[in-house]
Amino acid sequence: MTFIHSTLGHLGRGTITTVRELGRVAIFSCHATLLIFTYPLKLRRIVEHLYFIGVKSVLVVSLTAFFTGMVLGLQGYYTLSKFGSEGLLGSAVALSLIRELGPVLTALMVTGRAGSSIAANIGAMRISEQIDALDTMDINPTKFLVAPRIAAAIISLPFLTAIFDLVGIFGGYISGVIMLGVNPGIFFSGIETSVGFNDIFGGLVKPLFFGFVIASISCYRGFNCNHLKPGVKGSEAVSLATTSSVVIISVIVLVLDYILTAFLI
Repeated sequence: MTFIHSTLGHLGRGTITTVRELGRVAIFSCHATLLIFTYPLKLRRIVEHLYFIGVKSVLVVSLTAFFTGMVLGLQGYYTLSKFGSEGLLGSAVALSLIRELGPVLTALMVTGRAGSSIAANIGAMRISEQIDALDTMDINPTKFLVAPRIAAAIISLPFLTAIFDLVGIFGGYISGVIMLGVNPGIFFSGIETSVGFNDIFGGLVKPLFFGFVIASISCYRGFNCNHLKPGVKGSEAVSLATTSSVVIISVIVLVLDYILTAFLI
């Protein structure tokens, strides 16, 4: 009985802690999002973060997309050839990228490249008391540091996803048409006939949610790095905030992808 009571106690405390933390994240994120639209608008800050989150992520997103498309073309060809359906390769590659792989892999790449940097940057500002200095100067640190990053991430992710889809389809073309000999007319005809508005719409709606999750959780973990774990302060707290934000965002992106797919399918 003692073991059962102890187990239930740990489970209950863990559940309460998780729910409390989710509540804090939700309040923090919603407050920061509302501050995007309050005067004065931080347009210059948003543009700076658009460059950092969006433009500087194009290379890694494009490389990932190209080889993902090539793998899809290769695997799809050998799978479809067993049923004599090589002509469906274009449809298979395009739908796989546009509906699922494009949004998810783009979000994971941006998380690793930009999300971790956001958490580390804000965490470093917290331990060096720069955030406290902003408070002292009567500058809202949430509006100055968090709101522009959330706005930039929400704007950037759909464009990065579109780039991922186009480059991935090109990779599938290289693999399936040029290397394996699929008829190019059939390849593109399959894409034209199978990809509809709902597929494109769903593939561009998901990144809006993923961008919000990436920026808000990265900022929250960095903003509160000194309170993430008792006794952990300084550079160790920044390291914990950075690694934990990447792991948490990656898991949430995958879970959220399933939920959104269930509604959009």
